[in-house]
Amino acid sequence: MDIDQIVSDLMKAERQPLNKMEQDKEWLTWQRDAYRDVNKQLGELDTLAFDMKLERTYNSKSVSSSTDAVSATASSAAGNGDYTLSVEKLATSAYNFSETTLTKDGAIFDPDADLSTQQGNLKNNLTLGETFSITTYNEDGTKNTQSFDVTGDKSLNDILSEISDSDLGVRAFYDESADKVMMERTVTGNFNQDENEFLGAEIGFDGSAEFLATTLGIKNGDNSSGTWKLNEKGGQDAEFTYNNGLKISSHSNNYTLNGVTFNFNDVTDGNVKLSVSNNVDDALDKIVEFVDKYNKIIEDLNGKVQEKKYRDFSPLTDKQKEDMEEREIELWDEKAKSGLLRNDSVVEGALVKMRENWYTPVQNTGNFTMMSEIGITSSSNYRDAGKLTITETDLRKALREDPESVHQLFSGTDEQPGIARRLETSIQETVKSIEQKAGKSTSLDNNFILGNRIDDLDDAMDSFQDRLNNIEDRYWREFGAMEKALQRMNSQSAFIMQNFSG
Repeated sequence: MDIDQIVSDLMKAERQPLNKMEQDKEWLTWQRDAYRDVNKQLGELDTLAFDMKLERTYNSKSVSSSTDAVSATASSAAGNGDYTLSVEKLATSAYNFSETTLTKDGAIFDPDADLSTQQGNLKNNLTLGETFSITTYNEDGTKNTQSFDVTGDKSLNDILSEISDSDLGVRAFYDESADKVMMERTVTGNFNQDENEFLGAEIGFDGSAEFLATTLGIKNGDNSSGTWKLNEKGGQDAEFTYNNGLKISSHSNNYTLNGVTFNFNDVTDGNVKLSVSNNVDDALDKIVEFVDKYNKIIEDLNGKVQEKKYRDFSPLTDKQKEDMEEREIELWDEKAKSGLLRNDSVVEGALVKMRENWYTPVQNTGNFTMMSEIGITSSSNYRDAGKLTITETDLRKALREDPESVHQLFSGTDEQPGIARRLETSIQETVKSIEQKAGKSTSLDNNFILGNRIDDLDDAMDSFQDRLNNIEDRYWREFGAMEKALQRMNSQSAFIMQNFSG
């Protein structure tokens, strides 16, 4: 007897309940993932709904300028109209550099080598072991002072890097082609208003700093004429005149006035005019994006709850897949996964609530209470099942003439919620209901309904597999004993036949 084949055939029949449990588990896993995909889409819509509550979504501004010398951006609080100004000075960064070259004639100076090895290559005296300090100033008038050590085991670039990496707001570097050191502030403006401190320098140090003043030839001031003058260049504030009368200075080349941030690119030849107006295109694009996302979700969810379920196509087990081509498996799974959320009450309920959110009037202090008043209406095609259409001319007109009323229509208040707030509430309720059924990616299986059912199936499958193992062992024992009995019978039959033939 072919016992292997007999036992294999018998076990195929015994495994049928286990195959069914495997298919049920696969179906539940697919359904769980389908629910989570719904929540993912609703989460994306919820993010857009939050933006639709913000005033800046509807009151974004655009600014035009009569010249490239001045540009501007405007916040939602900026007043519309013309702004006139003239720029007399641009803000600049303070800088100071070596008055003479550092290297002796014919010598080669290595800025990355230890200073102890480079003393003979420098034109000016270098005293090792010195400590020098640099002081800079903040906008509020406070000082930043930091000290640096000049030791033989440091290179020039090491010390300059320490300066650049400090909190002084100074960039220091050595340029080999010029053979000089440059130090400059990383911000523009005049912060040191006291000429008695380092002659008003933004990068301040006193004459006792021999490494800076002598070795590197960087000096705060010059007294060759008998009067101390500041060597440092730049470090001035921007100066402009607003509306032909108001003189204003700024440490940087931008300044915010009445919600408009002016950016100074160059001094101007007289007055320039900038015009602030509502950016209807930007607001329109955001509303269209929101409605398009809503329509896409409506279409997808309607498709899920109406999707046909093919009951003859159950999920394939691993053993079934072994006998199929990859393309066959793909086509089978496509049918098997169809109808995962067919007639699902949670998803259908969400669709009904979201449609009601759009069509129910909004009580507010603005001029619009219905979406149809700003050009957003339900599609006339019944097949669209609640999708929205936008009449761009009507929406553009509402945004241009009364953006605040459009904002109130979408946002509303906690007591009288607008469209976006209603959608947020509906989405959050749906997401919570789905999470109770399908959890989320971080949930443990025993914390949601489908997870518990999957766990129960896993336990049942483990128990059934143990039972199958016992049944298979019993079959092998029984057929093994049968085979031995047949062998004894055949031996006795052969013995008898041999004796009779004799």
